[in-house]
Amino acid sequence: MKRLAILGSTGSIGTQALEVVTANPGLFQVEVLSAHSNSTLLIEQAKKFKPNAVVVTNEAKYREVKDALLMLPIKVFTGEQALADVVQWDTVDIVLGAIVGFAGLHSTLAAVSAGKRIALANKETLVVAGELVMKLAAEKNSAIIPVDSEHSAIFQCLTGEDANTIEKVILTASGGPFLGRKPNYLVNVKASHALQHPNWTMGAKISIDSATLMNKGLEMIEAKWLFDLRNEQVDVVVHPQSVIHSMVQFTDGSVKSQMGQPDMKLPIQYALAYPKRIPNNYKRVDFKENSKLTFEPVDYKTFRNLAIAKEAMIRGGNAPCVLNAANEVVVHAFLQNKVGFLEMSDMIEKTMESVSFIEHPELEDYRNSDTEAREYAAEFVKKSQLSMY
Repeated sequence: MKRLAILGSTGSIGTQALEVVTANPGLFQVEVLSAHSNSTLLIEQAKKFKPNAVVVTNEAKYREVKDALLMLPIKVFTGEQALADVVQWDTVDIVLGAIVGFAGLHSTLAAVSAGKRIALANKETLVVAGELVMKLAAEKNSAIIPVDSEHSAIFQCLTGEDANTIEKVILTASGGPFLGRKPNYLVNVKASHALQHPNWTMGAKISIDSATLMNKGLEMIEAKWLFDLRNEQVDVVVHPQSVIHSMVQFTDGSVKSQMGQPDMKLPIQYALAYPKRIPNNYKRVDFKENSKLTFEPVDYKTFRNLAIAKEAMIRGGNAPCVLNAANEVVVHAFLQNKVGFLEMSDMIEKTMESVSFIEHPELEDYRNSDTEAREYAAEFVKKSQLSMY
């Protein structure tokens, strides 16, 4: 029985993880649940799974959650520090990091410091501070098992290949809802269009990132740190069917891929149960239905976010941190129809030019860079809105 702390339990990954738990009652036990503001769903989850503790990081929601669970033997905490504290409890075996964005870094670092196994769905943790996190994980013997479908695929392809040398990893991109479109089309799209992913069911933020291909850029940076790769060893190819989740090419030219239906519960289950594979009733790949698997190059000129992210990866230092912060701000603005689809790339680029570059940042530098980048990006959003009137 593995005892889980599910951070971000009310989000897309968190709710699907709880579906995995429900389907495997003899394998997993929920020890901790956390959410930021969705108190209604958090209360519902707590009543069903009866964890030892729940954490609502939005302090304004604390009393509501506390009162609702008053008659149950569940500890209720609030604040980011409380979350960082509970993940270090001896009663926690695995921490599923599914908090979206920079907000997930603090609790993930705390769990790594305690030597916990991390099922990592929060790619921003490694985008922002990959070098710091992976160094700490090595020191504390904290295993990091990726949950992103692409990184899970690479992880699975590398199992048993310890003595063999990677030539490169190839991340597959669906291309999102605007595959093949050009700027003259994209200039007019709204958030409602971008949220309609053809293959995956995801949260709003990651759906927009997928539409702009920023998600693939963040995944490139994550892969670099997760698998200890050089910049030139990370590649991307468009694969519209989303059946091959990623590939590894070895020095002899052999390529291994991991395939499966586009269902996030599969990589979640793999990360939680690793190294065992457990049975499930998920839909299988039917090669009679998927008779064509196609690939095509990325259109870097149209989907500039991927090119900007790749440049941030190559530059290193605090550049990926600035990239991530600016992206979070402009995506939030786009979801509110405050900025245009193509404007997001312009604002991210301007923010990266505005924030001072730090080649070898410490944790406090990352925090300061994140804050500074958000301020610049917010100012660019404001100026864009003013220019509309």
